[in-house]
Amino acid sequence: MCLGSFADASQGLSKEIEQLEGLFTVETQKLKQITDHFVNELEKGLSVKGGSIPMNPTWVMSYPTGYETGTFLALDMGGTNLRVCQITLTDQKSEFDIIQSKYRMPEELKTGQADELWEYIADCLMQFIETHHGDVSKMDTLPLGFTFSYPATQNYIDEGVLQRWTKGFDIAGVEGENVVPMFEAALAAKGVPIKLTALINDTTGTLIASAYTDTKMKIGCIFGTGCNAAYMEDCGSIPKLAHLDVSPDTPMAINCEWGAFDNEHLVLPRTQYDVTIDNESPRPGQQAFEKMIAGLYLGELFRLVMVDLHDNHSAHIFSGQDISKLRRPYTLDSSFLSAIEEDPFENLSETRDLFHTKLGIEANPAELELVRRTAELIGTRAARLSACGVAAICKKKGYTSCHVGADGSVFNKYPHFKARGAQALREILDWPEKTDPKEEDPIEILAAEDGSGVGAALIAALTLKRVKEGNMHGILHPENFH
Repeated sequence: MCLGSFADASQGLSKEIEQLEGLFTVETQKLKQITDHFVNELEKGLSVKGGSIPMNPTWVMSYPTGYETGTFLALDMGGTNLRVCQITLTDQKSEFDIIQSKYRMPEELKTGQADELWEYIADCLMQFIETHHGDVSKMDTLPLGFTFSYPATQNYIDEGVLQRWTKGFDIAGVEGENVVPMFEAALAAKGVPIKLTALINDTTGTLIASAYTDTKMKIGCIFGTGCNAAYMEDCGSIPKLAHLDVSPDTPMAINCEWGAFDNEHLVLPRTQYDVTIDNESPRPGQQAFEKMIAGLYLGELFRLVMVDLHDNHSAHIFSGQDISKLRRPYTLDSSFLSAIEEDPFENLSETRDLFHTKLGIEANPAELELVRRTAELIGTRAARLSACGVAAICKKKGYTSCHVGADGSVFNKYPHFKARGAQALREILDWPEKTDPKEEDPIEILAAEDGSGVGAALIAALTLKRVKEGNMHGILHPENFH
């Protein structure tokens, strides 16, 4: 009898798996349709009228040559740590020395007063400089590239108007304001010998840092908690900058902020689970693309599928068990799915232990198969959709071969993400199948250089260089560059 009931359960679950495969599989034709729409939306974002994808000009107006020199500071304000780097660009092509320190970002600062936050950052910078340079009264001011990875509008490279806090920050009086004067006032009050030269986004930093060591690099991407891309556009192809009178062939790095792609829900293959995530998020109707591919949402998608199969389907997985822990929103993150996909055992014993310890659920062998397949489907869909954005930039720019630098926890740590993305690119761009597995793809996505450190320093160097050459476009405070 036991065998019979297990066989029935197993059969019921294979039907569920088939249905999930239908929901989450994105076929080649669909990928191509999404990519073509993506190209149009990138164009729209560059137009005067604009579109869902912001396509922010960054005022980074050249690639590095590899021959930049000098000493620069880089400040990266993340959700958990504050990282300060000193980067010395050496006389050797594309080589640099780096020293860095991390400072904990106290939780109370994230919801405290704005001046307390800036004071704390100024203190950390002063501490770093005193440690590495000694007496600050005798030193020249150091140029600083500040990686500010929160959605911000930049009309100038030395200005950033915060659109909204993310990563657990919620400080009153900063949203809608230019953060630079607040930061500079704190530096001046403490006598920190620093001049802010560039405010950068980590994705733009990733592009520039990767291009410094690899001349084939054309796109920088982040696939982590969120997702984004940056690439170089010609100013002549940016109608919203036409009034600036910049030579049309001048390059300009564009920070796409492509998480907002298809907010109108015209092409992305959303499931009922995607709709739930969107409806229950703090900003429904926004960041449609990001909600299907970013690390923040993959575990939640998986959780919603599991709860639905328990509550509403005839299979009733985890029947008779207490699933209260599984009912808690965002209780699972993408590392939970990574662990399931990495389970090396045929009987999925590590997955069984994971369900037991994390959720208090005892999963039988048929349920474990379903769990594994669901994780694979969600992870594969994320990787395949992410390739549409890369393919869209390549199609827009006419790149038939180049390197793409990618960073972020999902790209670096999620099993098979790179291989699945590469396969999707091959399908979208109609490459012939490889005859030799060692052969490079025409467009290859590689692990990126340190965008928020080295990239920020390089952007500071490139900005100083062009100001010296008399190119003052996008400079709000020329007095800081003398």
